[in-house]
Amino acid sequence: MNLVNKGCLIAVIVGMWGCSTVAQVAQLPDASQQAQLLQAKQGAVVTLENLLSTDISKIDYNKTILPGPQFIISDDPEYIRLPEAMVLREQVQPGAVRLYVYNVNGVKEPHQMERKITALIRNTGNYEMSIRMLRYSSQPASKNYFQVGKQGLADFFASQPSETVRKVAPGGLLAIDEELETQAVKYDELVHGFYEFVIDQPAEISVLQTAVDTPSEVAYARIDSVVPNSHVNAGRGLFGVSNYRISNTEPLDTKDGIAQLIVADGSDDPWITGTVGEAQEPARNAGNYGVLYDVKLKWKSSDGKGLALVTWNSRSADNQWCGGMGLTMVMDNGVHPAGIVQLPSDRLITKAAPEAIVVQVYKPAPEGEEQEIRFTYSPPGASCLPTPLVLIPIDVD
Repeated sequence: MNLVNKGCLIAVIVGMWGCSTVAQVAQLPDASQQAQLLQAKQGAVVTLENLLSTDISKIDYNKTILPGPQFIISDDPEYIRLPEAMVLREQVQPGAVRLYVYNVNGVKEPHQMERKITALIRNTGNYEMSIRMLRYSSQPASKNYFQVGKQGLADFFASQPSETVRKVAPGGLLAIDEELETQAVKYDELVHGFYEFVIDQPAEISVLQTAVDTPSEVAYARIDSVVPNSHVNAGRGLFGVSNYRISNTEPLDTKDGIAQLIVADGSDDPWITGTVGEAQEPARNAGNYGVLYDVKLKWKSSDGKGLALVTWNSRSADNQWCGGMGLTMVMDNGVHPAGIVQLPSDRLITKAAPEAIVVQVYKPAPEGEEQEIRFTYSPPGASCLPTPLVLIPIDVD
């Protein structure tokens, strides 16, 4: 996964660029830009010359931990170089579990070869275990990481709890995602699985790579160790935080101009921490990938303007990995209907300013009463972070 460029953090977070230490007041959109924002379809890319920058004033917010499942991420190593290897093994307790698998077939030696990357659960309890899927997202292995990341989030948000209950005997092993068991993964292809399930016995979660025709239980039995973690990429491990509530400390007012919400940056919004492996070494999820943010922003209009919510790729100049950005969000109702929206919706990615993606447009209340913007955000896999969420005052009929 692509992470925040830590050399850019100060500029992004405190609103300074170069030697400046004061956030600049961003200009408002001109008539042509306002027309683009109003006429564009939801998720479409528009061109906003000289309007977007990392200097835009930040929205101050409170962050609250919400109840959520035990959370495991597998992204260290991201590229699995050994033909057969286990890259994650964590213990979980009865209850809800969220698992994010983000691994690539990286085998080069003795030659490139097709592999299988799969996630397994072993019942470590004394009684038969029941497992039921609450949310499920599994993408075909692909070299198109942006598409996999966008669609993976969209499918996760759209999924519904399954009524199917699978059983695992004490000591037994089960594939969490049966699709991965038969999927042939070519060199450099990404396996992207995002799951939430509930169990009633303690269990071990593992992720391994092996030959496509090798039964997973056979590979599991003969692999005697886990590939050492390198503490790079997003990382891996078990985390106690999986959901956040974000709410602004003071209502936004359109008269105050453009403002941006920055989460998942590693500074104002630190990475979640946990443990990795049997030794329970310290771990972090550098990117908060897989974490769900329930965002509620209060706003009002003292000048009769509405708001356009956009996002853009503020990281495009950092390196070759940050040249594109794509994400998926669950939006509330506005000028566009509520629902799941892939961003952008009219192409795979947005590249760089002056490109911006129209996420939603909001009309002012008749008497300027306070309103609330609500959406669900999760840091998008394969995209560099943060992904600024920018609120722009505009005239809305």
